Amino acid sequence: MVEQFDGSEIDFIAPKKRHGVVRGVYSALGAGFTSKSLDTLDLTYEGIAGDRHSGLTRKSNSREPWYEKGTQMRNEQQLSFLSQEELSAIANELNIEKIDPEWLGCSICVSGIEHLSLLPPRTILMFEGGVSVRIDGSRGPCKISGRALVKQYEGRDDLEFAFVRAAKHRRGLVGWVEIPGTIKAGEKFVARIWEQCIYPG
Repeated sequence: MVEQFDGSEIDFIAPKKRHGVVRGVYSALGAGFTSKSLDTLDLTYEGIAGDRHSGLTRKSNSREPWYEKGTQMRNEQQLSFLSQEELSAIANELNIEKIDPEWLGCSICVSGIEHLSLLPPRTILMFEGGVSVRIDGSRGPCKISGRALVKQYEGRDDLEFAFVRAAKHRRGLVGWVEIPGTIKAGEKFVARIWEQCIYPG
């Protein structure tokens, strides 16, 4: 809906819901980049207990150049979401058989939501078991992810950089636990999307 707002025409998009299904849950319990498949995922306000991304706070890194590296800050990246459909599309573009969520350090892999990686910040994922996760935003692809694919496909050293290009705007989402509990594969969830607009300033 286009509205007049302080002399400008702003196109506002009404709130909406989208429905999805959990296809797998994982945890990165070691020091490495990859994660491991689990039967259930137990979540606290700190995220996944023992996971390398757990904690109420984290240290800033190269993605936050406005802070001195290592500055303690709020951890908005407790969980990493990937889309089954987007992984298939990336694999097809790279001419490889598949991309397993574990290879990319996934916490929760889902299906059913078109363009999952484009869900806007503040979206709430509400799972039927009672867990709610607040989305911080999309995750940018990196060479570390690409190198994870190189390890899986012998002779495809090009994947280190090709993945970064193919996964742009399809690398999934990061978020933090709003209401803790347990998530399992096969569980349904609703994505509650707030009213949106493109900032005109």
